[in-house]
Amino acid sequence: MNTAAPHALPELTLPQMLRERARTQPGHIAIRQKDFGIWKPVRWEGYYRRACCFGLGLRALGLPAGGHVGVISENRLEWVLAQMGAGLVGAVTVGVYPTSPSLEVAYVVSHADIEIMVCEDQEQTDKVLAALDQLPRLRKIVTMETKGLRSFAPEARQLIATFDEVEKLGAANADMALIDDILTRQTLDDVALMIYTSGSTGKPKGAVISYRNIRGVVPGIVERLGLSSATSHLSYLPLCHVAEQMLSTFVPIYIGSQVNFGESIRTVQEDLREVAPSMFLGVPRIWEKMHAAISIKLQETGGLRRALFQTAWAACQGLAEKPRAAWTVLDKLAYCVSYWSVFRALQNFIGLRKVQVALTGAAPIPPDVVRFFRVLGVPLVEVYGLTESTGMVTGHRRDQVIVGTVGLPTLGVEYRIGADGELLLRGDMVFVGYYKNPEATAGSIRNGWLHTGDVVREEGGQLRIVDRLKDIMITAGGKNLTPSEIENTMKGSPFIKECIVVAEGRKFVGALVQIDYEVVGKWAEARRIPFTHFRSLAEHPQVRELVDADIAKGNARLASVSQIRKFHLLTKELDHDDGEVTATMKVRRSSIYKTYAEEIEALYR
Repeated sequence: MNTAAPHALPELTLPQMLRERARTQPGHIAIRQKDFGIWKPVRWEGYYRRACCFGLGLRALGLPAGGHVGVISENRLEWVLAQMGAGLVGAVTVGVYPTSPSLEVAYVVSHADIEIMVCEDQEQTDKVLAALDQLPRLRKIVTMETKGLRSFAPEARQLIATFDEVEKLGAANADMALIDDILTRQTLDDVALMIYTSGSTGKPKGAVISYRNIRGVVPGIVERLGLSSATSHLSYLPLCHVAEQMLSTFVPIYIGSQVNFGESIRTVQEDLREVAPSMFLGVPRIWEKMHAAISIKLQETGGLRRALFQTAWAACQGLAEKPRAAWTVLDKLAYCVSYWSVFRALQNFIGLRKVQVALTGAAPIPPDVVRFFRVLGVPLVEVYGLTESTGMVTGHRRDQVIVGTVGLPTLGVEYRIGADGELLLRGDMVFVGYYKNPEATAGSIRNGWLHTGDVVREEGGQLRIVDRLKDIMITAGGKNLTPSEIENTMKGSPFIKECIVVAEGRKFVGALVQIDYEVVGKWAEARRIPFTHFRSLAEHPQVRELVDADIAKGNARLASVSQIRKFHLLTKELDHDDGEVTATMKVRRSSIYKTYAEEIEALYR
């Protein structure tokens, strides 16, 4: 159990800390925003001033103290200006996934009692307008981009203000005394955010996060990852998710580090190469896509380069989990030769040559993918956290990595393992509770301990996440299986994008498998295999043989009872709009089992 005290941080809320940054480091760059190919800096003084103006503009629109402000947008400067502006006038920010369909948007905006909704563009504004009859508390819609506003009906246009208009409204009535008065009375126990869970097993729940929770989680993140004011980060994962919040607002405002917002989620690879950040966070799917991209390049390149890569890989394969302090002279020589001949070019290709720490979290990741990047020289570490723990609460130290584990609890986190193997957490970072859901709160926090719902075991002095407690399956023969272990073993193949295990009450393990269309497509083109779309590719006999071979390789690494005996290849990609995955691309098992019931039953006939 870790009971160490957190690093000393000022007893200040996030908005109070932003004011302090503006006072002590006004000219230091806080944020860079890329617009039309140009990286434009925003300094701490400008960050604070613009957030104050936007917050005062919200007040002028009628937002009360403690009111709820929603934001639906890709990551950009205006997102954090809206969030911090709301905080500076004592309001609460609620993020909504920009990929959510209108029905999900309507549910969150209604359930969260949002009074002012900040939308990125016409597309996001349309989602809110389509649900107006379900949103009686909504007072105003604020749009960041003005393109398309003229197309709205006059009655809808009266409900809409632009971001610039709200900011100018606040600047015209720049009552800084009001801001100072609010910040004087603001306490760590005030509510900062409501972050909605992904809803993989039902309706999303609104996790209430206080400023104390935020201040409680930051020291552990900073200490474990070795962050400082010199750290730079590219923000691209959704800011309505706690993982991006902790690295784009929580940590930077407390330690004074820099955040970069690219032009779009679609330009991440290009932005990475330009920014060359010292820290990078990727959910498993991002690392899997990078792994696949390198696999495609290796398929497309000549035999000499492929041979060079395979030689370098073989020479350095044993260094993935070996601390650099323990490297022998031969290890250093092998890596140096491999770096200059192969690895440096690959690091440049993915934009991570200067990264000092890279993170993966939010979902299980195939161990082979972690080893792949660590062999390449990317210092990838696994971390673990929940929305309910306000972010990261365990993680590897950069040079103490056991692949497949998530390290040890961070500073200020107390933990214990329950009788059923469930991980329990306690500390200032444990959230306040679920909004308007006391039953769920009581089930999650018991006697001060957060019940994570994750089964863990200690391994080599570190924690391994076995699986979600509710996902553990029992076969017809009475054997307990952890589906995530099987699925992640299979997803270590660059050709397999998703694997959904079927085993509960069954005689053997079956699976639904989705190919990676881009990687398998390149493989097929190289072999002149004709296809026209996803279905025609997935149904080709040679693709079936390819996947079958990789599943056989995966099975060889699993216990006999865990091996996949039969599988069905999906003929379409799993889709958020079809309810098959969440906004964070987590698989909705129950929905998929229902949708593909016939295909599953065919496996067992």
